[in-house]
Amino acid sequence: MQQPAAPYPTDVSIITTYRCQMRCKMCDIWENPTDKRREITAKELEILPSFKFVNITGGEPFVRRDLEEIVEVMMKKSPRIVISTSGWHTDRIFKMAERFPDIGIRVSIEGLSEKNDDLRGRDGSFDRGLRVLLTLKEMGIKDIGYGCTVSNKNSEDMLWLYKLSRELGMEFATAAFHNSYYFHKDDNEITNKNEVIGNFQKLIELLLQENHPKAWYRAFFNLGLINYIRGQQRMLPCEAGSANFFIEPYGDVFPCNGLEERYWKESMGNIRNFESFDALWNSEQANKVRGLVRTCPKNCWMVGTAAPVMKKYITHPTKWVVKNKIKSMLGKQVCIDDIPQYDVGQDPLQGNLRESGHGVSKPILIMPREKITLSELELADMLRTD
Repeated sequence: MQQPAAPYPTDVSIITTYRCQMRCKMCDIWENPTDKRREITAKELEILPSFKFVNITGGEPFVRRDLEEIVEVMMKKSPRIVISTSGWHTDRIFKMAERFPDIGIRVSIEGLSEKNDDLRGRDGSFDRGLRVLLTLKEMGIKDIGYGCTVSNKNSEDMLWLYKLSRELGMEFATAAFHNSYYFHKDDNEITNKNEVIGNFQKLIELLLQENHPKAWYRAFFNLGLINYIRGQQRMLPCEAGSANFFIEPYGDVFPCNGLEERYWKESMGNIRNFESFDALWNSEQANKVRGLVRTCPKNCWMVGTAAPVMKKYITHPTKWVVKNKIKSMLGKQVCIDDIPQYDVGQDPLQGNLRESGHGVSKPILIMPREKITLSELELADMLRTD
């Protein structure tokens, strides 16, 4: 009996390259660059369907000289496109914003000036990022903001960055560092949990004091980060590979970027090997991967996989939001000791952090990506802003 067609995804993240000029401590992408001659092209992305949301990321997407061509293709497929960037390539960012004034830009900022430059491995990166944001604001670009990946060293700075975003009138997003094949890390672990969780709780309370409902749902998302740091199962299930997916620089489609070889890692297919997206999305291999997601042991909580299910099962976050917004209005503290896990019919094996047994596939033997060494000329070009 033929399996019914899988629902179309609403969100996609396009990893345009693994080349990057930054030297971040919580991410080793920069040590594992891709060969620019083999990276997916704008024309190859024409195979994709329409989406509600597109994130263009890397590596550093602005190292690609053809990024505008990629954006042009995706603009025809989605009402909202956001580029995640370090903010290093100032001139290229401004040129992009001039051509596509509806584009979203999110700059990665990991702390105040000294802390950010230390964590991101480039002196002056905070100043560049801030200048980019202020200039985009002067240009009239509406969809701008910055995000902070919280590690052991910057959770206090996260609060100052939030306050700065309020003064600047910009979006502010948070994440906690994760281990995965994407980051090339297996030692990202919050060790000063009480301090980090305490600062996330302060952020949640600040968000609930805002007048905009969007901030209240961000408070719920940050509750999920506390839950993740504590090693608990997700508040809502992961539906990666159904609601959303990631495209790798060489065209492979993965359900998410949180996979680890020690658990499992399988591609749903490569867009270069199919005549249509339908054929890939409904292939036997893609359905197999969706089955692996349903019993995936990991408990990741990243915006790419959390946001789609927060929207899909909106009644559950809404109940928490209403309850805790009222508490905030009454001057009461948000309780983070009883974090809800919502049953929407997910497999109980998902997110239980087991490393062996039922529901965990044997490690997949994947041909490792060949080691690419960038030339001095390529390295110098990545550091140019024009």
